[in-house]
Amino acid sequence: MDDNAFFRVGLREILRAEGYTVIEAQNGEEALRKMRATTPDLIISDINMPGMDGYAFYQAVRADSHWVGIPFIFLTAYNNQNDIIAGKKLGVEDYLTKPIDYNELVSTVQAKLMRFRELRAAQLQQAYEASLTMLANAIEVRDSYTRGHVERVTAYALAIARRMKWNQAALNTLRLGAILHDIGKIQIRDEILLKNGPLSNDERREMAQHPLIGARMVERIPYLSECVPIIRHHHERWDGSGYPDGLSGVDIPAGARLLSIADSFDAITTTRSYRQARALESGKAEILRAAGTMYDPDMVGAFLEAWRQGDIHHIAEMWGLHG
Repeated sequence: MDDNAFFRVGLREILRAEGYTVIEAQNGEEALRKMRATTPDLIISDINMPGMDGYAFYQAVRADSHWVGIPFIFLTAYNNQNDIIAGKKLGVEDYLTKPIDYNELVSTVQAKLMRFRELRAAQLQQAYEASLTMLANAIEVRDSYTRGHVERVTAYALAIARRMKWNQAALNTLRLGAILHDIGKIQIRDEILLKNGPLSNDERREMAQHPLIGARMVERIPYLSECVPIIRHHHERWDGSGYPDGLSGVDIPAGARLLSIADSFDAITTTRSYRQARALESGKAEILRAAGTMYDPDMVGAFLEAWRQGDIHHIAEMWGLHG
């Protein structure tokens, strides 16, 4: 955006040559009108313009919640420190100085758009994960005893995985698997989920279906496909005594082996409809006792390291769990 038509044409042709669609305006008022019809991915604005100058235009853009994240680049005269200082006070971070260098213009625009798209993708992922957590908690809310189960299990699992130095991609998959590990319980009857006492054989068989149900629910969603093995196999046991497929040892997917430790620890240390919570120390002892039978012994070692370093206590205490 610039009131100098010749200069605008130069910018437009450079950017169009690079494959960008350009919307022109000669001042702030005209730019705002056009933005209400088409929201741009990036704004380049001169500072000195008739009517609404660049500073006022910038403030108007940032005042609208729909536009607050749009990358904004100011154009300023060469070495005009007053413009830069004034802009920085408003929060502007990027400047191009006149006369514009072709390569500098293109590289600045590319860098700002790439960063904007990365940030938007991260925000979308956060919103998506928040929605998944809400869905998972909608299942848990059927049982008031399991409040916070999804968040705690996710935090415990990530704490253990970090002690094992898992990379970021593996942590992301584990996070999604932990959030959704019990999603299949949505199809389990309340009289089974909330039963105050041991389940009958038929009830146990029905309960044992929830990992399969959960895996089927998400297996065709591309974004979630990698966490399907975690959902399906988080009740498998190291010695092959688990369900639904009776896998054993390293045949159990790593994420599922790890999640089973976090899931069991939270189950032991929180009150359920069929029993009272046990102390954290008792929960730890139970996990250690079952290393090599129920749980991967190496992952139990990582759990113990997370315990020693205070990770487990910190998560538990955030939810009011002690002992």
